[in-house]
Amino acid sequence: MKDINSYHFHKKDPDQHPNPWHTLSDRTAYENPWIRVSHREVRNPSGGPGIYGVVHFKNTAIGIVPLDAEGYTWLVGQYRYTLDQYSWEIPEGGGPEGTDPLLAAQRELLEETGMRAARWTPLLELHPSNSVSDEYGVAYVAQELSFGVAQPEETEDLAVRRILFSEAVEMVLSGEITDALSMVAILKTREWLQRGVIRLV
Repeated sequence: MKDINSYHFHKKDPDQHPNPWHTLSDRTAYENPWIRVSHREVRNPSGGPGIYGVVHFKNTAIGIVPLDAEGYTWLVGQYRYTLDQYSWEIPEGGGPEGTDPLLAAQRELLEETGMRAARWTPLLELHPSNSVSDEYGVAYVAQELSFGVAQPEETEDLAVRRILFSEAVEMVLSGEITDALSMVAILKTREWLQRGVIRLV
């Protein structure tokens, strides 16, 4: 298995696969500070005409799995407007395109939980809805934690829970956690703990 010290995010690595799609036109149908929705006339892989709607995300999705030496993690609960339901998730946020995602992860962990971490391990990359959007996400494991006061944004009404990491895994398996980035990050962290890629101490 690849050593974690050499693990890196691959988004900017060149893609060697030829693109069978051809974009004939591209116009912005809607835009705000966070997303841009474009309408595209295309030629599909079979050579026929078609249309494609693409949602471009202006931020990188950031997720953090905090882990302490006793095997506990922290979840953040908030009401998700788009789903009209409450959601338990790992600490998450966004970082502007072109900026260091680690700096964004450090900021989000502090804002949502009041914690800082001395050890950060890149965990994964994710495209959560690649049929209609180019949204790109990354996640880290944060360890050697220190504690302060949370600094949530004005749009965030957050609850923070410290639970055993094994309980977070069960929340994924039972369907209590449905956020895609949280699910993948928690399950990959469990796998890395079992393989000894990361350790609690």
